[in-house]
Amino acid sequence: MRKKVLIVEDNDLNLRLFNDVLAAEGYETLTATGEEDVPAMARSARPDLILMDMRHRGGDGVETTRRLKRDGETSGIPVIAVTGCALAGDEARFRAEGCADYLVKPVSLVHFLGSVRRHLDKGAS
Repeated sequence: MRKKVLIVEDNDLNLRLFNDVLAAEGYETLTATGEEDVPAMARSARPDLILMDMRHRGGDGVETTRRLKRDGETSGIPVIAVTGCALAGDEARFRAEGCADYLVKPVSLVHFLGSVRRHLDKGAS
């Protein structure tokens, strides 16, 4: 069964890039701009991984991640922070909120795919 990735990104170019790269790698993708109820989407779609824009149209990626991690149905889904926030302490702050990894925009596709594979392979048997 193909691994499923939920991409939460409000920039159309980034959303298309992430979606196309992941689809070309054989992953099933779901997309959200952040205006949707992401935790509800995650509960119903059961993605294996979530790529979270930390500043999206619908709000705050940190708060969305907190909601995901507080919910017993979604708490085990790894969340990768994908962000333009690259100030000292940002990575530690996002990880403290429950993010499993941290990628800074513009992303290197090598690092992007490496992070996705690393987190999806953790759950592979």
